[in-house]
Amino acid sequence: MKLAELENPVRAAWLVDQGLRLDPGPYVSEGYAARTLLQRFPRTEPLQKVTTRIFHAGRFRRQWTTDQQHGVPFLGSADIFQADLSNLQMITKRSFAETPNLPLEPGWTLITCSGMTSGRVTYARLSMNEYACSQDVMRAVPDRTKIPPGYLYTFLAGPLGASMIKGGIYGTSVRHIEPSHIADIPVPRLGEETELKIDGLIQEAMQLRQQFEDGIQAATQDLFKSAGLPELLDFRWHDRPRDLDFALRGMTPSSLRAINFAPRARSLVDRLSGVSHRTLGEICAGGLLRTGARFKRIDATPEVGVRLIGQRQAFWMRPEGRWINPNQAPLDIMQRDETVLIAAHGTLGDNEVYSRSILVTGNWLKHAYSQDFVRVLSGTDEISGAYLFAFLRSEVAFRVLRSMSVGGKQQEYQPTLLRQLPVPVCTASDRERIAETVRQAYRDRDEADRKEDLAFALLDKAVREAAR
Repeated sequence: MKLAELENPVRAAWLVDQGLRLDPGPYVSEGYAARTLLQRFPRTEPLQKVTTRIFHAGRFRRQWTTDQQHGVPFLGSADIFQADLSNLQMITKRSFAETPNLPLEPGWTLITCSGMTSGRVTYARLSMNEYACSQDVMRAVPDRTKIPPGYLYTFLAGPLGASMIKGGIYGTSVRHIEPSHIADIPVPRLGEETELKIDGLIQEAMQLRQQFEDGIQAATQDLFKSAGLPELLDFRWHDRPRDLDFALRGMTPSSLRAINFAPRARSLVDRLSGVSHRTLGEICAGGLLRTGARFKRIDATPEVGVRLIGQRQAFWMRPEGRWINPNQAPLDIMQRDETVLIAAHGTLGDNEVYSRSILVTGNWLKHAYSQDFVRVLSGTDEISGAYLFAFLRSEVAFRVLRSMSVGGKQQEYQPTLLRQLPVPVCTASDRERIAETVRQAYRDRDEADRKEDLAFALLDKAVREAAR
């Protein structure tokens, strides 16, 4: 619980600044401390003066489709933080055309403005161009004649900007921010040279994130083409007949659940089994193929703890999990290089992360991971984790993994069926090429993080020096 500082009580002028709001949030948050710091700054401009618009799309009727020819990818308030945007839901082109404020443009600053995660900031990347975006995301459109877009994003996403944005939140069970609540945020001006340098770092990071997305998608396409299964790259699950009224012979005690033998998924398994392959159980013999151990979380400070990543945040560009004490947790919270993690618990909605995969490598090796992932670690040098990831991230693997579900509300995988999952095995040269494509993509992602961190550090140093 936050308390007002007795030596710095709420003043009448503050109430006027906030439109006579009587909820305590804006007055006890870090936002006023940030504004006080910026008052000592030589030059600031209100956010509304350096943007052409600050808006959200407004409520609209969403009509969904699974047909790529008739749909536009749709970003919800959580989707804008995803590292890989290749698995988005789609709204119809008609819905898209009827609401003019839906499309995004690269370089805009995006701010979640409704829900418990209100006030989180990211930027519209190259792959988001002309994508539809929810009304729960506010757009700050930079005036490029007045301010570099990367610099504006860096300020708003940094500690000072973020604290002032969150200071404008109102509401209880459903929190909100409106454009008018952030329009007067003072944006420090650092001079053209510094601002362009920060902007350049963010633009380079944006390009690297696009290379990451392109790289992992290219690796998956390469794998299926090299394995002789190019037709599975355009496998349209929802265009196939529904799994109704089918018979099965030769049942075993391993499972009696109909979804485990559904014809659409079995047709995929048959195609995968029809080419050179090895089962996932065979590949992981001597490695790992299991979920993590359950454990009690003991909180710790960042200085002595590790960041714990759960299923949802594992798929974000930058995770924000809680910090825990690693000495009071199982050893398997930390992963070996090129371990593939498959989201292991969840429901069967197409937009859920359940059955999606990530690769743990590079900078992400320093994080800890919850028990809600299947740890997939190859036990043979012939098949690398990077190669496995190129397959397991595919739509085909996603649908087959879903068909292995058991449970009630929360699903998980039937262990026997999981071990029997056929993995196409290409030639040694193909496997190495595909794996290297994945590795380069993750190197690009790490470099994007580094450049973004440099931009934040440069901004913080420049602001504090100028505010002395």
